[in-house]
Amino acid sequence: MLPDIKGMCPFVEDSFSRFPSQSNIYGLCRAGEQELLAATLKGKVVCFRYQDLQRKIRPVAREIQFTYIPVDAEIVSIDAFNKSAPKRGLVVGITFIKDSGDKATPFLNIYCDYEPGSEFNLESIARCIVEMDPVRLCFSSVGMISAYIFTKSVLWLNVLSIDQNRRLTTFGCQNGSVGLSLVNQKGPEILQNWRVQHDSPISTVLLFPSKQQHQSNDTNSSQMETFNLLVTSAIEMAVVYRDVEQYGLSKQLCLAESDQCDAVLCALVVDLDFDGQHELLLGTYGQDLLCYKFHQPMGAFEDKLQLLWKRSFKSPLLSLIYLDLDGDGLRELAVLTLKGLHVLQHSLRTTADLVLHRLSTLASRLPTSSKDQPIKNQDSEESISISNEQRTSTT
Repeated sequence: MLPDIKGMCPFVEDSFSRFPSQSNIYGLCRAGEQELLAATLKGKVVCFRYQDLQRKIRPVAREIQFTYIPVDAEIVSIDAFNKSAPKRGLVVGITFIKDSGDKATPFLNIYCDYEPGSEFNLESIARCIVEMDPVRLCFSSVGMISAYIFTKSVLWLNVLSIDQNRRLTTFGCQNGSVGLSLVNQKGPEILQNWRVQHDSPISTVLLFPSKQQHQSNDTNSSQMETFNLLVTSAIEMAVVYRDVEQYGLSKQLCLAESDQCDAVLCALVVDLDFDGQHELLLGTYGQDLLCYKFHQPMGAFEDKLQLLWKRSFKSPLLSLIYLDLDGDGLRELAVLTLKGLHVLQHSLRTTADLVLHRLSTLASRLPTSSKDQPIKNQDSEESISISNEQRTSTT
């Protein structure tokens, strides 16, 4: 049996990098496979990665000098994505505001290096500006197309392809409005639209799939994939709209206690305990990281969201990213706070116990003949080796 870790955070802090000035909820992005870019309000961009230094893997945070960003500029957001195949290279977008005296002017800089061998080199990319425009940036990858969405009232946008021809698009606005659309990508054509009004600014909207047990007429149960929408806001409890493809924004499930830690500023939906089911992470201005998971109480027809654990930090949480930074095959949780970047790693003891438990479970399910087969093969190989040695000796 695995140890009961309910109420305990399965992460341990590996490193903390303090920044020269504070960031914001749009200030962290993934850059390639094992790097992060964090932007601060005072015009600085920091690259975080793990490097092999003196035969040890150590975290390294260094400043990247992006060209054409004035010293007195205030960075609003940063994002990055890889070019669609067959092209290669990393594209970085930075939005900033420059005070021109009478009024502040917004700018967008896009960086990309076309020189062979430098397409993923951040130092080289930072010197190659592609375009400048006075707009605000939000990147979203939609299949093979990278689209830029520019607007003043939308605070967050998320897109999820549900099959080859259709996608779900959702957005959350400063006035509390949440929109959801089902789109035929071949048209393009909007098949359905849903709208709902919340009472405070929307901080995050995230679409994610989940597996649900479906009971058929012949009493045989099967798993059916549905698509859900997580919505967090500044004042209200975070909510999940269930099976939005069928019910739109009418079937709501609240995340209890999510309004007890001040405003929710960021969210993430990932499988943290490796059981194939998603956990919901909420980062709050109240300096707490909350983790929720779906569970179905005894005798209940529908599952609910239960608060699994809570972890406190020393400053408000702004952004969350889950990726493998050190290349060991196990992903880390990067937490951007008002003071800097925390990197949390899975507890190796808990992870090792989980691996051993699953290996023993798989081994117990193997038939007896399958278990003995490797031994028989080994015995036959040894007998062949002995016969060859005897034959050589005789010769």
